[in-house]
Amino acid sequence: MEDEIKLMKGNEALAHAAIRYGTDGYFGYPITPQSEVLETLEALMPWETTGMVVLQAESEVSAINMIYGGASCGRAVMTSSSSPGVSLKQEGISYIAAAQLPALIVNVMRGGPGLGTIQPSQADYFQATKGGGHGDYHLIVLAPNSVQEMADFVGLGFDLSFKYRTPAMILADGVIGQMMEKVVLPPSRPRRTQQQIIDQCPWAVTGKRGRDHRNVSTSLELQPSEMEKNNKRLQNTYAAITANEVRYEEFMTDDAEYLIVAFGCTSRICRKAIENAREQGIRVGMLRPVTLWPFPTQAIAGLAERMKGILVAELNAGQMVEDVRLAAGTHCGKVRHFGRTGGIVPNPQEIIDSLTSHFPEAKN
Repeated sequence: MEDEIKLMKGNEALAHAAIRYGTDGYFGYPITPQSEVLETLEALMPWETTGMVVLQAESEVSAINMIYGGASCGRAVMTSSSSPGVSLKQEGISYIAAAQLPALIVNVMRGGPGLGTIQPSQADYFQATKGGGHGDYHLIVLAPNSVQEMADFVGLGFDLSFKYRTPAMILADGVIGQMMEKVVLPPSRPRRTQQQIIDQCPWAVTGKRGRDHRNVSTSLELQPSEMEKNNKRLQNTYAAITANEVRYEEFMTDDAEYLIVAFGCTSRICRKAIENAREQGIRVGMLRPVTLWPFPTQAIAGLAERMKGILVAELNAGQMVEDVRLAAGTHCGKVRHFGRTGGIVPNPQEIIDSLTSHFPEAKN
């Protein structure tokens, strides 16, 4: 399987990329709008070609605990779900983070709260970036805005997860999961041998005598002083991630007087809105966070100093806007919000109308 261009859905591209990465196991449960991930893996039958395990678990809770077990053994394991399904996984995700294990979790967001709608949403931002489950932990959160990035972020997510021994999440919205685009599939990697896993993951449970597996086999610690040490170790890891792994993309910010901050499918709509607005003489640019955690705080802070106004556009009632306001600091008064909910996706003109409504002087 060499590099080749395909036309496929974001969910399908992600499944293909998982096989090509050399993923050891996928454990999931169907839920719209991400069911094609499991369906594609089942159709491709990688257990016959690469040895990858693909299993539909009896529930989301079972799936995340299977991930916990596989990750404990140093295996590259992943799961996918959508909003309410990810909610069911939160306890297991917290356990995996506490045990300092690598794992890849995919959330193709749908509208909520509750069962909500099968239409797209970005309302799981808080859940993904603020931990979601209990305790002081973070996930590395990657936000794709194309089918290509759905494929690319599988390898990136796994690589970062193993580098820092912490779970990573691909946080996509239903538009990106369901839309079809051309994608260049990544080259294939062979699955690691057991000896390679032992060499690369000295902490992994292998069944070999004399190896101390307590840190990865349980997150329970009865001694407060030891639990504090564990928490400090996690916080040191998060500090290193924040220092080294912030990713973002700027579009037409060099001469911009106004800034739009958006991620996922909304950033694609905003890009077109910016092109149209500039034809009307409105000097606006965009910053797209690629990592929602760690958040591009410093980049936004620098841009906020020279902008006349900042519009945060997202498919929710106002979540990322809080991080943008914190990043803007003393310039937080410049920040406004535009959001749609219920699965409604705005068009570019709605973005322009919101910008000029909040900042009427932009039209002059």
